[in-house]
Amino acid sequence: MWELTKSFNFEAAHTLTGTTLGAASEEIHGHSFRAEVAVRGLPDPQTGMLIDLGLLEGKLTEMRRTLDHKFLNRIEGLERPTLENITRFIFERVQHVGPIARVTIYRDSCGETCTYYAPVDHERR
Repeated sequence: MWELTKSFNFEAAHTLTGTTLGAASEEIHGHSFRAEVAVRGLPDPQTGMLIDLGLLEGKLTEMRRTLDHKFLNRIEGLERPTLENITRFIFERVQHVGPIARVTIYRDSCGETCTYYAPVDHERR
């Protein structure tokens, strides 16, 4: 079993209401994010590759364009942009490119990481 990862960075702003952080999170504020997408499985015997990295890179470039320098609350499907929702949002949009096992978001300046794992039935595809 192999796991291959590819990452992309994006800068974005958001607001979050109803947290114990209060006004600090309710104001528009920004973060530097790093998203890591992991593909898990066995390499194709014909190509020797787990996934064509060009296909994965194309999808991640599309995701970066969607998220980078954006106000995340305004993105359809991401109206409450928590780390949890951002990881699931990315997973749902890249899952069809290959056997995506997980998406992890790193917010290093806050010392935070969040990972969304593919549902068990998804891994059997």
